Amino acid sequence: MNYLQVEKQGKVAAIKLNRAPANALSTGVIEEIDGALDQIEHDNSIKTVVILGEGRFFSAGADIKEFMEVPDEKGFALLGKKGQDVFNRIEQFSKPVIAAIHGAALGGGLELAMSCHIRLVAEDAKLGLPELTLGLIPGFAGTQRLPQLVGVPKACEMLLSSQPISGKEAVSFGLANDSCPAEELYEKAYKMAESFSEKSAVSIKYTLELLNYAKHGLYEKGAEKEQELFGKAFKSHDGQEGIQAFIEKRKPVFQDR
Repeated sequence: MNYLQVEKQGKVAAIKLNRAPANALSTGVIEEIDGALDQIEHDNSIKTVVILGEGRFFSAGADIKEFMEVPDEKGFALLGKKGQDVFNRIEQFSKPVIAAIHGAALGGGLELAMSCHIRLVAEDAKLGLPELTLGLIPGFAGTQRLPQLVGVPKACEMLLSSQPISGKEAVSFGLANDSCPAEELYEKAYKMAESFSEKSAVSIKYTLELLNYAKHGLYEKGAEKEQELFGKAFKSHDGQEGIQAFIEKRKPVFQDR
């Protein structure tokens, strides 16, 4: 891969954006993220994913220079669709994906982070969608995910003002799960990833699937699906092992089946 590295540490895989100087999200970067997800999806030994950036930034946004090569409106629509398809895949991924954000996550970089299940941020990180300063709008579903996370009024303010917020502010508004000093960020992300990796991959997969119903306001369908998956989880090998371990007061040994 030319623009990112995939590193495995135990049951955790790190997708590290590595396109100096700002980890701009070109089509090539997005395609490589898609390829990394293929690799991780088929590796049963990997149970959690961390996405992070090399250098000074998580990602400062989409590749504006690439925009100049797009011939027409249809080309821009296809460019946006490619990003949305890959980011939707992250949102619907069967393994937890944690974004570890330092420096800046702006524009497409924040849209990438918002598609992840968990966002951890450095306290001094900057997060925002500045597209309106260029006479543009977000193209990778930022106008849809931001209101889900911070509410419509705050999303409206962030979009129209184009002003970034700090990592600490992101936590207070619900855009990030937690913040810490930048030097502690990666250790914090890996520790969280490792804790997730101790769970059964079966119950994690079912939980992430059900959360997507809730995220899109599909309560009745989600509750109905929960009934089905509750039974499947109970009857699974790991469900039976977890119950038996609880009765025997020991740590369960999950086999992800």
